Amino acid sequence: MTSPSFAWWQTGVIYQIYPRSFYDANGDGIGDLQGIIDRLDYLVTLGVDAIWISPIYPSPMADFGYDVADYCDIHPIFGDLATFDCLLAEAHHRGIRVILDFVPNHTSDRHPWFQESRASRDSARRDWYIWRDAKPDGSAPNNWVSMFGGPAWTWDEATGQYYLHLFLKEQPDLNWRNPAVQSAMLEVLRFWLDRGVDGFRMDVVGFIMKDEQMRDNPYLPGADLQSLDRWAQQEHRHDIDQPEAHDMIRTFRQLIDSYPDRVVIGEIWAEPRSRWADYYGQDLSELNLPFNFALMSQPWQASAIRASVAELEASIPPGAWPNYVLGSHDKPRLASRFGPQAVRLAAMLLLTLRGTPTLYNGEELGMANGDVPPDRMQDPQGLNIGPDKSRDPYRTPFQWSAAPYAGFSRVEPWLPVADGHEAVNAEAQNQDSRSVLNLYRQLIALRRRTPALNGGSYTPILTELEHSFVYLREAEGQRYLVALNFSGEAQTIGASDLGETGQVLLTTNLESPHDVTLAAINLGANEGVIIMI
Repeated sequence: MTSPSFAWWQTGVIYQIYPRSFYDANGDGIGDLQGIIDRLDYLVTLGVDAIWISPIYPSPMADFGYDVADYCDIHPIFGDLATFDCLLAEAHHRGIRVILDFVPNHTSDRHPWFQESRASRDSARRDWYIWRDAKPDGSAPNNWVSMFGGPAWTWDEATGQYYLHLFLKEQPDLNWRNPAVQSAMLEVLRFWLDRGVDGFRMDVVGFIMKDEQMRDNPYLPGADLQSLDRWAQQEHRHDIDQPEAHDMIRTFRQLIDSYPDRVVIGEIWAEPRSRWADYYGQDLSELNLPFNFALMSQPWQASAIRASVAELEASIPPGAWPNYVLGSHDKPRLASRFGPQAVRLAAMLLLTLRGTPTLYNGEELGMANGDVPPDRMQDPQGLNIGPDKSRDPYRTPFQWSAAPYAGFSRVEPWLPVADGHEAVNAEAQNQDSRSVLNLYRQLIALRRRTPALNGGSYTPILTELEHSFVYLREAEGQRYLVALNFSGEAQTIGASDLGETGQVLLTTNLESPHDVTLAAINLGANEGVIIMI
């Protein structure tokens, strides 16, 4: 049951699929679109409302699909457009929306646009990318650096200029100040909207505009200038998050809003929080959901999580809708970041806060980071900056069963399967009524049928508690108390102001529903409860 005043992307749950690692249907060791089709019924039983699929376009795979060589086709390792259309139809038939990853900041250096751009200074597409002359001493135009290590400028010997790339040199940045680029990329969005996709997650969309004067970035006080992670040394004042990006995002939104029931999500890293909130736009005219990654960087403590939620609620403009992300293909898995004891509490936190939750594939099983030896490392961030920066461990194959290669593939996968898949897998957890997977299923089902949880108000209470995060969710006469114990020791909390008794509907340990005295709510170590009052 959901309120008719809310859009599907407000009350629903979004599930991120990293396609290379989800399910290999054709036996080449790499996940594919047919693999997603084959596992749609699993997603139905999980209860998610939409899938966001990381890039599936033709690509040399220098950055595993985020270096796009053709925005309007499918990479053969994933399938083809006919397979994609089948996926779209099969997902829609099951009531699941499909969100594509749109990569606007840069293309592959193999993209025909860049090939033409670098062919000559007189090329019609020269100004589609950002080219600049060297300084008099031959050095790069400014001090900007690549997020993946090294300078953000690469010298092109043939045409005698540098081109800009905030990521790999194989990912040249588009010149979004060129109206022709804007028009071409809007046509890309139309191509997929006309096919029936339900929206876009826009990769680093706040990066698309650069300082017109190309001024140097200042260095952060105390920056370690010997570190290979040069991105962390600078304040990114001029290379990203420019005011003109908002104008372009409003144009994206206008186009996408011309198609009914679509959503626009953006990967936004702007700081402070007020600058992040600006991406909702004046009159909420920009992103429906600027991804909120703040919880991913917090210590696993009640006070820190409570403060982060309070900051979000205070920052978003009136009428804007919050959202939360706890895991992704770019960050360590929850079981490895906070410890396996935190996995169940994280599930209840994500699925009971006010706003749209995004769930990364495998977190519903409590998957841990994989162990990827140096000779198997593939992530360019790890190869360029250091093994500790590699994202490969968070991208290991989905663990479907205890079979060889975790049931992901019939052959050796592109990345090694994480240890422990014999116990932590979907097949085993499906048969265990108290598994992490079944906790996610019950949480999502409760959230779906409860207006207070999918669209209601949020009120923190008992904010003086050191170890427990407690809040109310209310709507349409419903009142639910959520109490989360972040410590490894049992806690007793009192909420007698709310009444004498309540009914525990769901606990992270999946205990049977039972009545509770609100003056003395007992929480086990790392336990969360949802109480109807």
